[in-house]
Amino acid sequence: MVAVKAGGVDAFLAKPPSGLVCALFYGPDAGLVSERAALFIKTAVPGLDEGFGLIRLEGDDLASDPSRLLDEAHAISMFGGARVLRVKGGSRAFHAAIDGLLGGPPPEALTVVEAGDLRKGAPLRALCERSPKAAAIPCFADNDAAIGRLIDAAFSAAGVQIDRDARSLLLGSLGADRLATRGEIDKLLLYAHGAPRLTVSDIEALMSDTSATAADDLVDAAFAGDVGTLDEGLTKLALVGTSPSQILGAALRHLLQLHRLRCAVEAGAAPGAVLDREWPQLHFRRRPLVERALTGWNLERLTRLLGHVSSGILEARRGGSFGEVLARRIMLEIGSAARSMRR
Repeated sequence: MVAVKAGGVDAFLAKPPSGLVCALFYGPDAGLVSERAALFIKTAVPGLDEGFGLIRLEGDDLASDPSRLLDEAHAISMFGGARVLRVKGGSRAFHAAIDGLLGGPPPEALTVVEAGDLRKGAPLRALCERSPKAAAIPCFADNDAAIGRLIDAAFSAAGVQIDRDARSLLLGSLGADRLATRGEIDKLLLYAHGAPRLTVSDIEALMSDTSATAADDLVDAAFAGDVGTLDEGLTKLALVGTSPSQILGAALRHLLQLHRLRCAVEAGAAPGAVLDREWPQLHFRRRPLVERALTGWNLERLTRLLGHVSSGILEARRGGSFGEVLARRIMLEIGSAARSMRR
């Protein structure tokens, strides 16, 4: 049984235990789940030929046909070499397929599963935590310490230095989504190509996206229940052409951050103390609204909202002109719910 603790994930990824049949990566940060799954595959199966040895499967398909996983896991490669089955979780439960895999004879392929935020006791998570053949690896949203390590590692690898004040400013500008964080860091390093050092002015030049700042303000208003400011802000962003998916993406990043912080609040910590410890770079102008949201929203509501906003992003991207209406509706629903909780 390998139920990896959050603090032990880096050590696990650096040296995965031998004999694993299945590794489950789960958590609210989909970008971090994907990144850690890829790193695990690279470490556990060095030299894997992704063209022939990596097979991608959908969890929703396995829910309809659990035996498909067994067939793939026990198939012998036509071209020799190791094989990895990378399973992407969806909206349907597919733990029966994993149960059959763990209860059967040793497979020919390693199975790596990417799932969402599984509560303790969820069937898929429980299976992997109980089985000696599996590991369950949590992927929670990055805190400032983790983001700081990402910044340092990326800049060190690129051979670029960053001033202390510039690093602090960058740290405060990055959010809880790993893919978005890496994207911003990569953008800075591309900008810095050929320059030995980045300063505060460099960070300000690249991180001063007005529409992104306005989206953050709008999201703060929504989660704090300030419906008047929210409605006005939605109209302004629509007029300047801000995409609906960008607005909902900002809401999702903020939601992930609130979810992580609310865990500490429900464990007994005061909201103000949690912000001091976990989000010290939060701008003083935003802090009162964020603290209000952290006080008003509980974990159950935040968890339900995660799925709603994630689905909304997908629909907004598919919906063309309807996307703007959908984004407005979802944001106003959040604002109305927050206002009701305040009352």
